[in-house]
Amino acid sequence: MTTALTTTAFGPQLRHWRTLRRISQLDLAIRAETSQRYLSFLEQGRSQPGRTMVVRLAESLDLTLRDRNNLLLAAGFAPVFPESDLAAPELAPVREALTAVLDGHLPYPALVARPRGELVTANAAFDLFTDGVADHLLRAPMNVLRLALHPDGVAPRVRNLPEWGRHIIDALRSRAAHTPDPAVDALIAELSGYLPPVAPGPDHVGFAVPLHLRTDDGDLRLITTLTSFATATDVTLAELHLEAFLPADAESARILTLRAARRRPAGR
Repeated sequence: MTTALTTTAFGPQLRHWRTLRRISQLDLAIRAETSQRYLSFLEQGRSQPGRTMVVRLAESLDLTLRDRNNLLLAAGFAPVFPESDLAAPELAPVREALTAVLDGHLPYPALVARPRGELVTANAAFDLFTDGVADHLLRAPMNVLRLALHPDGVAPRVRNLPEWGRHIIDALRSRAAHTPDPAVDALIAELSGYLPPVAPGPDHVGFAVPLHLRTDDGDLRLITTLTSFATATDVTLAELHLEAFLPADAESARILTLRAARRRPAGR
């Protein structure tokens, strides 16, 4: 008697992600609470997983919600995680929360962006990064990474452009290594072409590069923090991150407060 095996894209995708994460079949089997033999059969297409197993494997591989949905589709199941329109009525509480956080960060700049740098929203202090920028970089959808490093953008005012630019690109490369995306690869190639060479010295700290920015009010030194929706079950929310800039010294705080006072309407 012969047995016909039904193959789908699931096996190759599972093997791809396991290899990318540098996890052995045995380690993944232990994490997903299954056997190495069964996992081998899945990768070969000799067995087909149930929906619960696909979800467990995706969680064990630390996939994004979007990639978890794709793995489910490859196995023949409907996606589990919704992808909502950020403008949808059901996400109104999220939009209100983001606005409150952004406004609460004033007088310092803060923004919300998607993984490829597309700007979603920002607070009033974000004008720090749009002063003197060419119009073509401000058209929607605005890309804040391109805005930061393009010669027609903020780059001419960044005094430590080689170091700051590499800091941005290294973060992008780390994201691309965890979740491959051809569009991110193309963006990395583009942004790298805007940067002068850098030769880090012995005091260079790549993970904590402050932004040294020239303004009409004086030089600013800013550090950044990144916040994400760690418990999001919606693809749209899970892919958002909030970047908040903080002054690295008292003079930078004074300048940002001064700029905020000029924006404030009279009588307020």
